[in-house]
Amino acid sequence: MQGCRGETEGRENWFSVHKCRDLRGNNLICDCKLKWLVEWMHHTNATLDQIYCSGPPSQQGKKINDLLPHSFDCITAEFASYQSLKFESISVDTFTFGKDQYAVFAQPFAGTCSFLEWDHVEMTFRTHDTIESTSTVVCKPMVINNHLFVIVAQLFGGSHIYKRDTSANKFIKIQDIDILKIRKPNDIETFVIDGESFFVIADSSKAGSTTVYKWNGNGFYSHQSLHPWYRDTDVEYLEISNKPHLILSSSSQRPVVYQWNRSQKQFDRRTDIPDMEDVFSVKHFRVKGDLFICLTRFIGDSKVMRWDGAMFKDVQTFPSRGSMVFQPVSIGNWQYAILGSDYSLTQVYQWDTKRSQFVPSQELNIQAPRAFSLVSIDDRVFLLASSFKGKTQIYEHLMIDLSN
Repeated sequence: MQGCRGETEGRENWFSVHKCRDLRGNNLICDCKLKWLVEWMHHTNATLDQIYCSGPPSQQGKKINDLLPHSFDCITAEFASYQSLKFESISVDTFTFGKDQYAVFAQPFAGTCSFLEWDHVEMTFRTHDTIESTSTVVCKPMVINNHLFVIVAQLFGGSHIYKRDTSANKFIKIQDIDILKIRKPNDIETFVIDGESFFVIADSSKAGSTTVYKWNGNGFYSHQSLHPWYRDTDVEYLEISNKPHLILSSSSQRPVVYQWNRSQKQFDRRTDIPDMEDVFSVKHFRVKGDLFICLTRFIGDSKVMRWDGAMFKDVQTFPSRGSMVFQPVSIGNWQYAILGSDYSLTQVYQWDTKRSQFVPSQELNIQAPRAFSLVSIDDRVFLLASSFKGKTQIYEHLMIDLSN
């Protein structure tokens, strides 16, 4: 029997018998716009004979009767502009303190660390507190034993450590950082090894030294100077084969990989990443247990590399003139890499599990982006984007059903 067989009630009234006959012998594009029809057929036990799919390639040549609702991949996502902040910033970090989530931006021109919190009534981010400073480049939060510390890195006047006094509801400076070692800080990374808290400052001056600091219960003290004279621009903490490592990016050498020596309780130089000169920063991410790194270049191509058990090997190359940030971010099962640029739109790439590489997803209009960070509040996910030459931007990650 040709045509339609089954019930035709409700929405399916549109799909009356004569309409089914009109479709007979036609080839259809069986994409998300047709998903409702497949769902209706399965709910009503209706069938359509002699109707085949002409596309997309994954469905080509199949009968509509043979399609299943779950075979349609119709859920996509995007970052939608949500809020614009009236200040420039050079770094952003998000953190949890107590039961609340916060964001902190370093504002080099205003000379402040600006802390933002979520307004549950107005549904926007609002000012929470500030730390006054000079030529601020990084405001790095660190929570130890329910105490909030903020490492404030400055280009002039030295760098300092503040502690949140919850009783007085303000930040208090508790320590200065040795200006002879840290002359021109460019990045800060915090981490915990065997229950002990550390942070490391990448120093980009010719006379300074990238230095690891350790918490001793009362304050932070210099634990290890990694190397002088290399003008480091970025430091990334990660675990390789379950062992703590640091990767230092530098304007004067290839990225250097350090491995933690548990007996000496220090980092030992292990290797470098070959054929990758002029890397500004390295950030890591994982997909199904595999370790990857995003390497940012201001001049030349940025790259994604994968750890093969012995070294990092090329996976993918991205044109990136004017880029100072190539940030991987993970939201549920979605893995992204965001490539900023001083000369063009910011490119958002999404990880394609079938191809095992990134594919273009969307473009964002951010002036001179320098950092990205995620924060999850009230079952919503926001992307915070620092802008060195324009307004700092906030985007919301939205799920979209293409079958609707």
